[in-house]
Amino acid sequence: MSERLMILPAHDYNSVRLVKIPEDFEQHEVYRHVTGIISQVEEENPNYQWEDVAMALEDHGFEMVDFQLGPALD
Repeated sequence: MSERLMILPAHDYNSVRLVKIPEDFEQHEVYRHVTGIISQVEEENPNYQWEDVAMALEDHGFEMVDFQLGPALD
């Protein structure tokens, strides 16, 4: 089975993130689950940083993936 990845977009290109989706998540539930994790971090700490979100995602089995952002396809 191939890796399933999710892009976490951002207005600032330097803030775009890529995560590997755990195998035990169905495709239709991943978006909602990640949204819930991010919302929980935001509620618990209004001054959160990316590292706080990354730790929460890792606690749920997501893995951060290094990547090189390429040119825009406009």
